[in-house]
Amino acid sequence: MNPGEEQAVTAYREVVFATWPGFRPLALDLYVPARPVALCVYLHGGGWRAGTRAEGPGNVKDWRPGFFEHVAGLGLAIASVDYRLSGEATFPAQADDVGAALDFLAAHRDDYGITCDRTVIWGVSAGGHLAALAALTRAADQRPRHRPAAAVCWYPVTDLDALAEDIADAGGRPDRGPQSREGALLGGSLDDLPDLVTVAGPVHHVSPAAPPFLFLHGDADVAVPARQSHRLAERLLAAGAEATVDLIPGAGHMFPELGEPITRAITDRSARFLLKPVP
Repeated sequence: MNPGEEQAVTAYREVVFATWPGFRPLALDLYVPARPVALCVYLHGGGWRAGTRAEGPGNVKDWRPGFFEHVAGLGLAIASVDYRLSGEATFPAQADDVGAALDFLAAHRDDYGITCDRTVIWGVSAGGHLAALAALTRAADQRPRHRPAAAVCWYPVTDLDALAEDIADAGGRPDRGPQSREGALLGGSLDDLPDLVTVAGPVHHVSPAAPPFLFLHGDADVAVPARQSHRLAERLLAAGAEATVDLIPGAGHMFPELGEPITRAITDRSARFLLKPVP
């Protein structure tokens, strides 16, 4: 393959990876290049209450080939997975679903031609929160196929308790009530659920074993201010882990201001980060 040439990609759709009693079956769509270097679990955004695994981040809907095919063509097998939305189940159901996807792919990846052991994770917005949580809570797992070796988070929530303060500081409208995105996720007002707020916050699960993190965040984001990425990055660096925050000038939540060339550039930047071997 010539430098810069993308690989052929095979797609496997509607692969059921979990069936919880009383809930819909959860499925993933898996995109596999001819010579995968790593397997990425991808988690969509939508405030934990909307979105589907068919959606790539931001404004990539018109890409041809699509976002997932493009990423896979770079050598990164990518599985876009379902997780239960907050209208279906409250936390920690979403974290359980991500864990089930990681375990399923660890056990069955060879069936889809993915023989490499390296697993990584990528999430956007609410999915970025879940990706960070999975990467940190599994950091000590000795099984490489079950443990993300690197994480990319685009405009993630990382500290639920501090989110309202960060939104207020950025000029937005904070809400800690049960009808907020965070309240719906946890099942009540944040002030009534302090223990759950802590458990659900990636900033509270940092350890020296944490994998490398790359954060991409718009500096004009009011819905989930960039301070959220900085909060987790600061904790990671203090613990001796690797963390990089790339701020996107003028970009708001989901990067609606960005044209296709810039969006492709940051997509490729993210994929390269996940493909990079750990020293």
